[in-house]
Amino acid sequence: MKTNPVSFDEHEVLHEIKHFLPAQAPLKDFVHHNTLHAFQNMKFYDAIRKASKIFGYKVFLSLAEYRDFYASGKIKKELLERTIIERKGESALSEWTQKALHGNYNSSILPRIGMLRDSWRKHYHIDLDLDVHPILFRILCSYLDQGISIWSFPIENKGFLSSMREMERNTYSSFFKSKRAKKLLLKGENDIAELLKIVVGDEALYKQYIYDQQFVHQGWSGMVSAVEDNPGTLLERRNITLKELIIFELLLEIDALDQRFGENWAPLATNLKNRPSNLFAAIPRTEQNEIMMIWQDAYEWTFYDQVLAGVEGIGKVENTKTEKSFQAMFCIDDRECSIRRYVENTDPKSETFGTAGFFGVEFYYQPEHGKSYTKVCPAPVMPKFLIKEIGSSARQEKNVHFANHTHTPVAGYAMTQTVGFWSGLRLAMNIFKPRMSSKTASSFRHMDPHSRLTIENTNPNAIENGLQIGFTVEEMAVRVENLLRSIGLVTAFAPIVYIVGHGATSVNNTHYAGYDCGACSGRPGSVNARVLAFMANHPEVRSILTANGLQIPESTQFFGALHDTTRDDITFYDEELLTEANAEAHKNNKITFDTALDLNAKERSRRFESIDTTLSAAKIHDKVKTRSVSLFEPRPELNHATTTLCFVGRRNLTKGLYLDRRAFLNSYDYKVDPDGKYLVGILAAVAGVCGGINLEYFFSRVDNQKLGAGTKLAHNVMGLFGVANGIDGDLRPGLPSQMIEVHDPIRLMGIVEHFPDVVLEAVKKNPATFEWFENEWVRLAVINPETQEIMVMKDSVFVPYKPITAIHTLSDVTPLLEKTLGNIDVHLLKQD
Repeated sequence: MKTNPVSFDEHEVLHEIKHFLPAQAPLKDFVHHNTLHAFQNMKFYDAIRKASKIFGYKVFLSLAEYRDFYASGKIKKELLERTIIERKGESALSEWTQKALHGNYNSSILPRIGMLRDSWRKHYHIDLDLDVHPILFRILCSYLDQGISIWSFPIENKGFLSSMREMERNTYSSFFKSKRAKKLLLKGENDIAELLKIVVGDEALYKQYIYDQQFVHQGWSGMVSAVEDNPGTLLERRNITLKELIIFELLLEIDALDQRFGENWAPLATNLKNRPSNLFAAIPRTEQNEIMMIWQDAYEWTFYDQVLAGVEGIGKVENTKTEKSFQAMFCIDDRECSIRRYVENTDPKSETFGTAGFFGVEFYYQPEHGKSYTKVCPAPVMPKFLIKEIGSSARQEKNVHFANHTHTPVAGYAMTQTVGFWSGLRLAMNIFKPRMSSKTASSFRHMDPHSRLTIENTNPNAIENGLQIGFTVEEMAVRVENLLRSIGLVTAFAPIVYIVGHGATSVNNTHYAGYDCGACSGRPGSVNARVLAFMANHPEVRSILTANGLQIPESTQFFGALHDTTRDDITFYDEELLTEANAEAHKNNKITFDTALDLNAKERSRRFESIDTTLSAAKIHDKVKTRSVSLFEPRPELNHATTTLCFVGRRNLTKGLYLDRRAFLNSYDYKVDPDGKYLVGILAAVAGVCGGINLEYFFSRVDNQKLGAGTKLAHNVMGLFGVANGIDGDLRPGLPSQMIEVHDPIRLMGIVEHFPDVVLEAVKKNPATFEWFENEWVRLAVINPETQEIMVMKDSVFVPYKPITAIHTLSDVTPLLEKTLGNIDVHLLKQD
């Protein structure tokens, strides 16, 4: 047997493989992220080529799809030619155009992963996956279960392997069919290398075997890795490590081999005639790679060019200082792009802003009747503050037929014959006339609107589990000032400033947390909206802000609200605190919001084939609300399914553009932040949050089977933490097909209004942020606010860009919405 002197470092291999496994959190904390984050230190095209060759992922659309886009005009001839010239030179234009349009290429992918472990099937004619995975997945699911199973796991407060040993010692049955694996488990202190010596035999192949083994079920391995790194992501905590999973799986493999061959079988390396290629060996670029990159660039720049042409068509941006009827601060979320447009159109004197939906206040939240803390700020942030709910009168409705006593034989039979009949009848009625019920996941239930919150900390000793309850006045003032300056709201305050968080409603969506606010760790932004409003209205906070040169009129009141993006409903908090004058103005403003919500529902409905988009806005809104609580509706809304842009600038930069709900909108005024101090944090969010959302949709769209979750219609919820196909399938990472069907896989482009040198300096201050743009996982463009010159980042510097697309003007977008199902091109909107 040929050996290799390379030694096996267990710690190093475990650390490395965790980096490549899916990093998706359990369902309750589901937040979008870059699916191929492990390759982010490389240039985008180099990275995805490597990921495809190693793991077998599809990373582009098919060649036929690109050619269809070209034939339909979705990829412009001029942009394809410009891309070829930039990559290959003008002299090669004809040759490479011919290759792009008519060349024949083999689209099959032969990944390196799995080739070593496949030798069991080739040489020993045994399918270890079939023998091992059913029992392994069921044990993992039972151990990690968060309350969906009838019987809880029999061992509490012990690690995974310790629990397995205790059960093996104290039960008559066994996990194993032969003696050796059981003996190895019970002896304790198992070592991966020791077991690999039995299974593989050649130390040089140990690392590759582990990769092969774990990526057959990357969903389960990724979940174990995520729980190991953050045990708090499970409400019922479990102590499990990736090392323990590998050890237990190796034991099950040894057991399966012993059962088939006895204990005299030879390790895998003994009969290995051809050693597989090293997983991470260099991967040369092929002509086919070049063709796919050309098509993807042409596809993306066809879209980018029309966007930048639209920005160019608007011309010089000047913010008017007229008196505002009200101002509304929304999340930057792309789903808020259209509601802001309709609010401003319905009341031209209104003004809207966009910022990250946690509104700059980071904390854990505990509902009055909740047993655990919920993080309501970006996932990487570790808050030091706790907000508690007090005085809640809300109670969660319960269904008696879901109680634990229905699991017993006698009570279960009795309930089936009595309450079961009524439950079945209600289910049938709900199919024909859907309505809100206790099973509906609603963002409005995150917080009782009539409760109080422990926002202000007046006692330094008010500490709970290491968290300070509430914020001091000084801490509140810092957060309010930072937020207002970051969005450019420092003068001309309206009488009412609405702080509008967002959430969602659904009864048929396991990825529900992904529909809520990503900036709030997959929770609604309602608590954050109320917290910021309280802080900004606090008299002592106002005094500190005035001393710092930020004068808010005494008559101005900040006011929390929540927009349900699925139902297009809005609720307002603490209305009783409004002054008499503002309460009267609020009545009129509510009419504006109601009209805008109707129109927004009508615009959204063009994506839903079951709704007649030519109906009145009010009638369509009723149908959208019904759709949101329908048990048989797999697409209650399309979430971020069209996101491709993020604007960072003043509102007039985008107010005159129809962007088809495809843009994150972050308010920012370069005049307030000439040195780019606030821009540093904003660009970090543009890259990490907006870019992460965009890339999860990108990769789930181009490979919905391996990088996405496939159709949700076959999904079973596993332990309340993940989904799988059937009862013995791998956990599905990524997004289901119903969330990505209308998505165009185009990388996010950030467009910033500031001077190029300031933007470049700001983006370079944070190496993690710069990596996103330098390696082109997210594109970056700059609009010079004085000259309106457009520049795009290329090779880490900004270079001038001149759009070539002709942009059309619309006076009314409604007729276009009523007849168009797919994505709509960028248009200039006629301004009154």
